[in-house]
This record gives sequence, C-alpha cells and structure tokens, in this order.
Amino acid sequence: MASDSKVETISRLAQWRIESFGPCSYRRSDSFKVGIWNWHLSIEKNRYMYVRLFPEPGRVSKDQPPIAKFILRVSNIGANRRPYISPVHERLLRNSEDFVWPVDSTFHGRFIIDVEFLDLKIYPLNKTSGVSLETQGGEASSIWPHEGPMQSLAMSSTLRCLSRMLDEGIHTDVTINTADGTLRAHKALLSASSPVFESMFLHNLKEKESSIINIEDMSLESCMALLSYIYGGIRQEEFWKHRLALLGAANKYDITDLKECCEESLLEDINSSNVLERLQEAWLYQLEKLKKGCLMYLFDFGKIYDVKDEINGFFMHADRELMVEMFQEVLTVWKPL
Repeated sequence: MASDSKVETISRLAQWRIESFGPCSYRRSDSFKVGIWNWHLSIEKNRYMYVRLFPEPGRVSKDQPPIAKFILRVSNIGANRRPYISPVHERLLRNSEDFVWPVDSTFHGRFIIDVEFLDLKIYPLNKTSGVSLETQGGEASSIWPHEGPMQSLAMSSTLRCLSRMLDEGIHTDVTINTADGTLRAHKALLSASSPVFESMFLHNLKEKESSIINIEDMSLESCMALLSYIYGGIRQEEFWKHRLALLGAANKYDITDLKECCEESLLEDINSSNVLERLQEAWLYQLEKLKKGCLMYLFDFGKIYDVKDEINGFFMHADRELMVEMFQEVLTVWKPL
C-alpha cells in the first residue's frame, strides 16, 4: 500500500500511479519535491473524482507560497480510452482548499495522475506583516530561468561576431572616406542603423553605384567610433572622447538612439568652460534637455558671471532666436520679488 502512494518525478513532471482505488473514498500521495516545495496530490470519490494539488504545510510554503502553472492528466492503465486532460491552471496554492479539479468518476481500478508544472513562481509576502506585496506593487518571480540568460548569451555572441566583422574586415562591401583616411564597412549594417545610409544604397545614388561614402567632416578616429557604436563594440572612453563628433553624425544620419545617448552624456558634465559650447550644440541639433540644462546652469545657478568674459564673443555668433530664449530665461529667473 505504501508504494501505491509514491509519486515519481522527473524534471517538472510528477506521476502518481494508483494500482487500485478500491472502496476507499479518499487517498493522499506521499510528498514529492518539485522546485523548492514539497507537494501532495490527493483524490476523493463522490459523484465525481476530485483531484487536489497542494504544497506540504511548512515554513517554505508559508513564507514563500507558490504560484503554480500546471496541467493535470488522468489516464487508466491498460484501458483503451483517452486520458482526461485539464486546462492550464495558474493558481496561488497555500493549502488543499486552493485547488480542486473534478474528473469523470468512471476512472476506477488502475490509473495514473500526471501533473506537469509549466512554471513556479514565488508569491511575494511582506515578512514583517504577512501582507501580500501585490497591493504594494510587488511581482511574483519565477524560480526557473526563462529567456533572459539565453538572450544575454546570444546578444554577447552576436556582438563579438559583429566586432570581428568590423575589426577584421570580414566580407566588407563599402568604403568610407574620412578627412584623414579610409575605413571598410558593411552596407547591411549601415542601412539597418540609419535611414539615411539605407536611402543611399536603396536608390540610384552615387553611393549605390560606387559603394563609396564620403564622410569628410569626420576624422578617421571619430568615424571609427561611429562604426564601433553601430557594430555594438564601442568602449566608454571612446564614446566620451568623440561625443561631439558622434552627435553631429547622429544628427546627420538620423541615428536617433545615438543622438539621445550623446545628449544625456553632454548633460552630465556641464561646467563653466564648456556651457556656452554645449548651449550652441543644443541649439544647433535641437536638443531640448541639453538646452534647458545649460540655461539653468547659467541663470538659475548664477554661473553666467563665470563666463562674462566669453559671453560677448558668444553673442556675436549666436542665433537671434537663441538670444531671445536666453533673455526670456533672464526675465523668468530675475523677476522682481
């Protein structure tokens, strides 16, 4: 009789083989472990046969009650009839009352109950109060890995391959002429990163015919930084060194994410020696966050006095509309009390 209560497990599947149900109206399996919990299956017969799945009472199931996603299957041993299969259930399971599944009671004699766990999540509880964090924005977390680690591994592998393609010139098909040298790249990657590059190779332009792009407003080094960004291998110090050149290229070739990265980076180290240059760049490339940051630095924080020797030269070349905005900022900050 003891073996009749044993549940065999492999991976996420548990199987309870019942050789004879007999006249007994209730039976519970031995405990079996899947995930971090010990589980029980139970059956009882009335008009229907009822199957229950629940975690074994204990500290683990109390402190970390599971949310189980699973399928149940009941099939007769040796009988030529189709198994009775449940829909996919997803339930918070704390005790034997949390889940019960009615099954056609014609199952009798020798039969098998399978439970396949599709996922198991830890239900978050506030350890001090026992209150569910669901009402506080908490989320259940799976105990099993999903696509995250695999995606990370695949991305790392892809970036290594792309870096090799650039560094070793593997099957390059386009030449880039810079201000002081040439580089080789791939039309497909350039096109995927920039609608401007894509247009060059899509339409009957000279770049499509010659497979040559002239980027003579960038140095070889800064253009290499641009390619490193496109190919996913740029280093932080490389990006930091060429931010302004990369910003110009991002604007020219409509590489939106690079433009946003440059703006965020230029916001991080505004100081008295670069604020006017940053303000001019923000106006030129329509970077609202950077422009507001520069104006705030100058007027809200009173740093305009630190650049009083440079301001005349700045005004001589500044756009009229930018000067109007600066004047409006002065009126806003220095309005009379």
